[in-house]
Amino acid sequence: MTRTALNAIAAFLRHLEDKDFAFETRRVRGSFLTEYLEHAQNAETAPAALLGAEELMELPRAHAWLEDAAAGRTRRRNTLSGPGAPSADATNRVRIITYNVFAEYLRTPWRLEVPPNASGEHLDPDEADQVVRRLAAERRGATAAVALRTAAMAALVAETGRTVAQLATLYTEDVQLHHTPPRILLSADLVHPLSPDTARVLDRWMRQRAGIITTSLQGTDPGHLWIPTQPGRPRDDTTPLGLDPAAVRTLHSAHRRLVLDLLGRSVRPGALRPR
Repeated sequence: MTRTALNAIAAFLRHLEDKDFAFETRRVRGSFLTEYLEHAQNAETAPAALLGAEELMELPRAHAWLEDAAAGRTRRRNTLSGPGAPSADATNRVRIITYNVFAEYLRTPWRLEVPPNASGEHLDPDEADQVVRRLAAERRGATAAVALRTAAMAALVAETGRTVAQLATLYTEDVQLHHTPPRILLSADLVHPLSPDTARVLDRWMRQRAGIITTSLQGTDPGHLWIPTQPGRPRDDTTPLGLDPAAVRTLHSAHRRLVLDLLGRSVRPGALRPR
């Protein structure tokens, strides 16, 4: 029996969730595939429910969708430049990647050429996910503690859309990994659920952090989520390691240094934030 396009998209999104893809990645994929399906249905004379998944992926339909999207004709919301403003090149690039990922899932033969990323200041959801995963797995030129702290911060930036400065004020009590599902308290009135991947890397950082606190402060925990991993430059005071929170500039510096080593180019933490 031929799969309908609508059912195939729903199954694909469940597949991404089962594979622990970040919520933002799933949201972007679902949004653009829904837009693509609606565009194809508007051009059909047959009932929309009969459009098959393989039919949806035929290249003429994909090219027509991308052409209209680039011209702003698929836009659902107004912009400062008006409802007919052209789509940003980076946004259409994500559309193309979404098409290719879905085509691979469906095992259809067609693929679209992905244009180069014109801006190093932004990462696609897949690229952001890759950075977070590699930070959590690799230890090039950094201690395990620095790498885990950087990976945990990067995961939260990518998942919550908050900046490093906003996340730097969190306390350990804000991270509720034993809640179902795991979540983080971003403010007094804002709770954000955590994906399994983010919860795992946060749990690893929390355990690494606990070791630093036990060694340096004999278990007296000041509660800051982000703490220095090694003593800074010698100063007149003798503040124990972990008593004060890690500075925002320290968190930024570690991120840039590690990502430069991983990707060969420095990427600011804000590039991980969903657009």
